[in-house]
Amino acid sequence: MNLFSPKNWWKTLCVVLLAYTLFDGMMGRVPARFILNESIRNLYFHVPMWFGMLGLFTGSFVYAIKYLRSGNPDDDLKSVSWLKVGVLFSILGMVTGMIWANYTWGEPWSNDPKQLGTAVCMLAYFAYLVLRGGIADEEKRAKISAVYNVFAYAMIFPLLFVIPRMVDSLHPGNGGNPAFSNYDLDSRMRMVFYPAVIGWFLLGLWMTQLRYRISRLQNRIEEKQNFRNG
Repeated sequence: MNLFSPKNWWKTLCVVLLAYTLFDGMMGRVPARFILNESIRNLYFHVPMWFGMLGLFTGSFVYAIKYLRSGNPDDDLKSVSWLKVGVLFSILGMVTGMIWANYTWGEPWSNDPKQLGTAVCMLAYFAYLVLRGGIADEEKRAKISAVYNVFAYAMIFPLLFVIPRMVDSLHPGNGGNPAFSNYDLDSRMRMVFYPAVIGWFLLGLWMTQLRYRISRLQNRIEEKQNFRNG
C-alpha cells in the first residue's frame, strides 16, 4: 500500500495527525489546572476515542438500515465491520477514562452516571456480537443483527447525553459541571484536540476498511470450501 497515492491521501493525513497528536500531546504545553494537572493530556486520547466510537456506531447503524431496505449481504458485512471497530474504540475509551478518573476522582470507577450509561451501551453491543455468533443461518443472522443494531444505537443518546445531564455527575459537561471547553480547553489545546479527533476517527475508518476486506476474504474462502465439500 502506497500512502502517498492520491486515493490514499486520507490515510497519509491520519498518520500525520496522529503523529502530531502523540508528540504534542505528550510534550506540548498544557494549562495548569487544579486536580487535573498533567492528566489533562488525556483529553487528546480519551475524548477523541469516544467521538470515534460514536462515528463508527453511526456508520454501522446506517449500513444496518441499508441492509434492512436492500437485503444486500454486503451492507450487513459493512455494518458489522464498522461495529466491531466501534466496540474496540469503546473499550479504549473506557480504559483511558478509568485511568483518568483514578487520578482526578480518586478511583477508576465511581458509579458516575456517564460511566454507568457507557457500560450499558457497551454491554448492548457485546450482546450484539454474541447474538450474531449464535445464529447459523446467514440471512436470519443478518436480519436479526440489523434490527438489534437499530435498537442498540437508539440507546446511546438517552444513556450518554440525556440522563447524565439530569442527575449529579462528576463528568465534565454533565450534572451541572462545566464542560472542558468552558474553562480548560484553551487555544493551545484546541490546536491539538481537533486534529486528534480527526486523526483517531480516520484511524477507525482505516481499521474498518481492513476489517471489511478481511471479512470478505473469509466469506470467499468459506464459499469455496463449501462448494468443494458440496
